[in-house]
Amino acid sequence: MSVLQVENIKKSFGKDIVLRDISFDIKKGEVLAVIGPSGSGKSTLLRCVTLLEKVDFGYIAYDDLVMTKPTGEKGKAVYSDTQTLQQIRRRFGLVFQNFNLFPHFSVLRNITEAPVCVAGKSREQAESQARTLLDKVGLRDKEHAYPCELSGGQQQRVAIARALAMQPEILFFDEPTSALDPELTGEILKVIRNLADENMTMVIVTHEMAFARDVSDRVIFMDGGVIVEQGDPHQVLENPQSERTRAFLTRFSQN
Repeated sequence: MSVLQVENIKKSFGKDIVLRDISFDIKKGEVLAVIGPSGSGKSTLLRCVTLLEKVDFGYIAYDDLVMTKPTGEKGKAVYSDTQTLQQIRRRFGLVFQNFNLFPHFSVLRNITEAPVCVAGKSREQAESQARTLLDKVGLRDKEHAYPCELSGGQQQRVAIARALAMQPEILFFDEPTSALDPELTGEILKVIRNLADENMTMVIVTHEMAFARDVSDRVIFMDGGVIVEQGDPHQVLENPQSERTRAFLTRFSQN
């Protein structure tokens, strides 16, 4: 069974159709990279499957938990009850472009707050786990620092540790390096690559084409709110079948 299943979802903002009949699924341990030009619907797709936006039509399920299905009037999406949606929120983690750390919390508290307040872990247990995660992202010596004392790359690594602290079944990244200087990008990609080596299930919206090719199991290319092409990363990125994909990659390589 898929960790995440998405079928025929559609999303509009007023008269602006952002997602048009999107379908895909993610298996356990799979890494999916989502690429495409600005305005193609990549980030909106992530926001829809993580309950930050509501879809208008379609079916979304996390394993056995159904988020939404087309049972409303004219097939409109109907969301499951609050308890089910709360359970679904525990299934995934989300790493934002701009870190979204609590500025008035230390690194350690940023990571432990949700496990203690949401998952009900003891403070001692949560802090032990947080230190293990800080080791994983190479920031064990920063547990008492505050976000303003960290570089952008360090803040993003803390954000990854915070997402992992809730032990999600799937982790979403929305352009995790877009807010960073090029020299800081490598440290984030290294952490994500290590997670892939540990078989963490991930969906990564990214503009790092070489990284998408080397780390993902599958690539989706989106444009105009639709999936234009998807498949093996080497095939999609090195020998795309769609003219639109070829045009995007040609322009991208020239930038």
